[in-house]
This record gives sequence, C-alpha cells and structure tokens, in this order.
Amino acid sequence: MRTIAYVRIDDGEPLEKALKRFKRMVEKEGIIREWKKREYFEKPSTVKNRKRKALERKQLKKLRKIQALKSY
Repeated sequence: MRTIAYVRIDDGEPLEKALKRFKRMVEKEGIIREWKKREYFEKPSTVKNRKRKALERKQLKKLRKIQALKSY
C-alpha cells in the first residue's frame, strides 16, 4: 500500500514554496510517471515491444560509448 504524498505547511511559509516542495516530492516518488503509464490500457504485446525497443536503444548506446573509448 502506498501512502499519499502530502506537505505540511509551516506558519509564515509561502504557499509557492510549499507547492514547489510538494511537486518535487511527487516527482521523486514517480507518481506522475505511474499515473501517465496507467492512464490508458496498453496491450501486453505493446508493452513487450516497447520494453524490447528500450533495451535495444540502451545496448546500442552502451556499444557506441565503448567504441568511442576504443578510438582514443
């Protein structure tokens, strides 16, 4: 079970500062990312293809990095 993100506002603290803290906390916990991921249903095959393509991109990036180091 996840807890709800909340920010306690101190006396005299500007609302903008508390809102900024709240946004940072929400971003850190990945709440927005999770919400966007669950906003629409995604077929299992689509999820699998997306993850496979992401892995390929990651491996290509790593390979390019290694090749760049070898060229020095």
